[in-house]
Amino acid sequence: MAETADHGGGVRSIRVPIPDNPLGHTLVYVVDTDRGPVLVDTGWDDPDSWDTLAEGLTACGTSATEIHGVVVTHHHPDHHGLSGKVRETSGAWVAMHAADAAIVRRTRETRPEQWFSYMAAKLAAAGAPEDHLAPLRAARGRGRLPGFSPALPDREIAPGELLDLAGRRLRAIWTPGHTPGHVCLHLEEEHPAGLPGHGRLFSGDHLLPEITPHIGLYEDPDDTTVTDPLGDYLDSLERVGRLGPAEVFPAHQHMFTDASARVGELLAHHQDRLTGLLALLGTALTPWQLAERMEWNRPWDEIPYGSRNIAVSEAEAHVRRLVKTGRAEAVPGTDPVTYVAV
Repeated sequence: MAETADHGGGVRSIRVPIPDNPLGHTLVYVVDTDRGPVLVDTGWDDPDSWDTLAEGLTACGTSATEIHGVVVTHHHPDHHGLSGKVRETSGAWVAMHAADAAIVRRTRETRPEQWFSYMAAKLAAAGAPEDHLAPLRAARGRGRLPGFSPALPDREIAPGELLDLAGRRLRAIWTPGHTPGHVCLHLEEEHPAGLPGHGRLFSGDHLLPEITPHIGLYEDPDDTTVTDPLGDYLDSLERVGRLGPAEVFPAHQHMFTDASARVGELLAHHQDRLTGLLALLGTALTPWQLAERMEWNRPWDEIPYGSRNIAVSEAEAHVRRLVKTGRAEAVPGTDPVTYVAV
């Protein structure tokens, strides 16, 4: 049976399972409006996840056929995966920030062999060893990639926009870092129980009560711009901290209060991370070598193949921040490129 919760003021949540994932579930929020319920995220595209979402909507006093719209915090499949199914069932609109909508378009248009070639080249440039690259090279041209047909949104969310939700004040706060187009959604209404603070915040994966969100690299292969996703994330964190919402509704784990304190913890975490990397960069290292030496929730040898790719991306995001702030630099003539503290 679907687990639901009533948060008051016309906001409810449904725990939608994520198959074979330690996160366990995505919290999908159901927000009442004068034109019908609107969902914040939808969950993973899986039959069991869909059944749970449908059961949860019934438990919330509505149904999948009555959904008026879907606001997607970001393009990851545990958030956006069922958006297309919801739209097919109800005719709902689907809204997403333009930067993540561009990633969805690229994903739909990219042939598997292009994606595998791109990932192999990206990891080789980060210093990945041949035994890690070999499966990607061998997989080129082998069938369809999972999650490679996400629904195209039909509306784009503009930063600072007050979304067109009849009877509600829901403002989009652009919070890049986890993805380039991640948005939080600020419900600019008094708390139904009278808790102090400025409204309530749907935080997606930007602000979680106990998990440090991954900082991702999502770059257009045809665009040579060097991005700084960690810098974007830190700026976004400070912006959310200044909002001071009474409650935070994250996409995973559980609701919490005192957003400012959690923001402070995350800022301190990344500062410690950067300080630790500077110490490692007393010797010139590639992003892969840095990832091997960084502290994770388990030893490097026990980290699964796919999670290593995520770890290397995280290491590179931190190195870029050090380079941008003048604390590290690339060593000229190295291939793959190595970095050293300045």
